[in-house]
Amino acid sequence: MSHVLRIERTFAASAEEVFDAWTSAEVMRRWFHAGADWETPKAEVDLRVGGTVSVVMRAPDGSESSAQGEYQVIERPHRLVMTWTFDSDPSNEQLMELSFAESEGATTVVLVNSRIASDERRESQEWGWNECLNELERALS
Repeated sequence: MSHVLRIERTFAASAEEVFDAWTSAEVMRRWFHAGADWETPKAEVDLRVGGTVSVVMRAPDGSESSAQGEYQVIERPHRLVMTWTFDSDPSNEQLMELSFAESEGATTVVLVNSRIASDERRESQEWGWNECLNELERALS
């Protein structure tokens, strides 16, 4: 059974700025981690259909979590679709679908993370994505 996570968040930034934050390795290193006391020592982006994205996140205790994916759809600045696989769970290739809708200077992001293997994994990712989005909000402000 596959589990799905859907998160909607609005940012005080243009769709282009928010889209670029998801697709620029330099910007991802500033926000793509699960908490203000975490860091992202590695982010690599090959922004083309079939290109890859990978990140390494480091927790305050020094432990690292890494993941990578392959871009399936790139429609700047409205839509981004990629596979997503954590190194800790390589048999579970997930799908990440992001939509970006701008209105009155703010952009609403809808993140749909599907093909998650278990309830426990879904709960962990819900926490992680919400923390990442909190960091993205700080990076955009």
